[in-house]
Amino acid sequence: MRDVVSQRLDNHKLSSSEFKKPVDVVRWLGAVQAQDFYGAKWALALRMRKATDAVVEKAFNEGQILRTHLLRPTWHFVAPDDIRWLLQLTGPRINVRCGPNYRKYELDKETFKRSNKALTRALQGGNHLTRSALKKVLNQIGIAADDTVRMAHILLRAELDGVVCSGPRIGKQFTYTLLEERVPATKTLTRDEALAKLTQRYFTSHGPATLQDFIWWSGLTAADARHGVGLVDRHLRQESVYLSPRAIKAPKPTHSAHLLPAYDEYTVAYKDRQTLYVRTNGKPSITTWGLLGPIVIVDGRPVGTWKRTGNQISLNLSQDLKEPEKSAIAQATDRYEAFL
Repeated sequence: MRDVVSQRLDNHKLSSSEFKKPVDVVRWLGAVQAQDFYGAKWALALRMRKATDAVVEKAFNEGQILRTHLLRPTWHFVAPDDIRWLLQLTGPRINVRCGPNYRKYELDKETFKRSNKALTRALQGGNHLTRSALKKVLNQIGIAADDTVRMAHILLRAELDGVVCSGPRIGKQFTYTLLEERVPATKTLTRDEALAKLTQRYFTSHGPATLQDFIWWSGLTAADARHGVGLVDRHLRQESVYLSPRAIKAPKPTHSAHLLPAYDEYTVAYKDRQTLYVRTNGKPSITTWGLLGPIVIVDGRPVGTWKRTGNQISLNLSQDLKEPEKSAIAQATDRYEAFL
């Protein structure tokens, strides 16, 4: 298990990274879960040689990275040149999963056709509008949008249909803009080409991982996930239940520590989040749910949690640590403060 953890650290670019731009990280990982926008910005910076919050924010506002719904029904950062084929590949499955809510809120094909048309008309010409502004647009044409959840599903469907994506922020408010105006036209991929690209990116950046991990992360059916693995089999190696890229780096002997944000790809991207993260006595160092929050890791394993209050960072460590480990955590804390 130790070797699996060290390989994941390397493949996640947490051990070291050559990346200088946020989009390079996003493209490497395939997509980055980002419903916690502030934490997701830090997740990108962790995998860059040097980055501040302002650098990542600037990249987002300029459209170098986008934020939309794909893979699973939650927001992800995605590279502009990947957004269309990812939506085409994973959007239909998200619509199926959202079907019960569509019906609950009386959202049918005709309603979505009208809402997409209204959103397109309001955003044409490079406009970027907040959710509040778009709600008024929809209400004016008779599509009820005051219910927060109903409005969220209208915008979700517009994202999945490739009508809208993220625009630059106005202060702290998010905006939407037209995808066709935000992102230049890109080469269309066949379904197998898209499936192969997504599969290879996942196991290259997240491996070693299991087939079930990939099914969870991608939102694909088991049949599609297996087909994807078959398409890129020559690029992967299998050991026990784990698939990983054929090229493997030697693990680094020195202690490394990181303050991971909530929903970091290092933990959220796997179906099984507990097996690898146990103490030497066999007891979990943190709950499965806790792994999805802000955690402190040393040499790839959780040793506690952390939080930021104002300009103060507080740690809640779950076990006694040696001096080299404490020193590594101090360096990780300094790095986060520099990011801010």
